[in-house]
Amino acid sequence: MKYRNADLEDEEELFVLAENLATSNKLNKTDFSRIFSELLSNNNVDLVIAETESRLVGYAMSFHHSTFYANGLISWVEELIVLEEYRGKRIGKKLMKIIEEKAYGRGSKLVALATRRASEFYKAIGYDESAIYFKKTLT
Repeated sequence: MKYRNADLEDEEELFVLAENLATSNKLNKTDFSRIFSELLSNNNVDLVIAETESRLVGYAMSFHHSTFYANGLISWVEELIVLEEYRGKRIGKKLMKIIEEKAYGRGSKLVALATRRASEFYKAIGYDESAIYFKKTLT
């Protein structure tokens, strides 16, 4: 398994992975392409992929921003997915370790995320449950 930062050539395969992750929204290719390009050029984003010799099998994306409550920079994991047939092989754990290392290198005070489907995974890799997630869809 190889882990690396995403690049422009990964767009098509990342779109398929992101479609597998999205449960509350339907992705469209036009918006995805625009957003993907924006994310790759944003210095406050890390987008790390896991790949075999033949395909992408997972990715993690985190954003970094300053907050008052943490007295500095925090890193927020927005998305993490590993294809179902590759789960249980420590790929998600390795992606999170890379995100944590990048956050530490930036000087982040903490790494946080919201999840409904994978709480046991995050607890197993050392994360504590901390808050309830609320959202309001704006259309």
